[in-house]
Amino acid sequence: MLAELLLKWPLIRQLVNGGDGTGVEAMSDTTKALRPKNEGANVARSICPYCAVGCGQLVYHRDGKVVSIEGDPASPISRGHLCPKGADSFQLVTHDARVTRVKYRAPRSREWIELPLAQAMEMVADRAWKTRERTFTESKDGKPVMQCTGMAHLGGATLDNEENYLIKKLFTAGLGMVCVSNQARI
Repeated sequence: MLAELLLKWPLIRQLVNGGDGTGVEAMSDTTKALRPKNEGANVARSICPYCAVGCGQLVYHRDGKVVSIEGDPASPISRGHLCPKGADSFQLVTHDARVTRVKYRAPRSREWIELPLAQAMEMVADRAWKTRERTFTESKDGKPVMQCTGMAHLGGATLDNEENYLIKKLFTAGLGMVCVSNQARI
């Protein structure tokens, strides 16, 4: 009975088993029962959303919930490392205070209301097309210009080159916008 009690002490187990204090002899039953937080989770490769560097991330998810976000060792850009903001991006998608509905304030109103995302997207699309119809110029001085100067687009640095290319094509060729820029350049 005394021997059993003594063997519960990591130091005694280390002396008896000859370990160096970093192995199983130093572990309590609670420690032995620990498992990685992402054990049994599916993984999706992603890109960190904070800047234009494009560090690779591994997003672990289980039962429709994100359980962990870590640096991707296979990423040629970051080789598994993330800056402090990227390392904390788990909070970006899971924090209790994260805004998940659209806030809208009607013109000349003092109050904000919450809208479903689908309704807000419809409002944005309607306003974009109405602005295009109202301000689109097909020709100027007898020459075709096909321009819409009534709206502009300022992109974010979190987008990669391919996304920025597609956005530029949509806004210039699709809508005729001539004022397209990116925050990464500013």
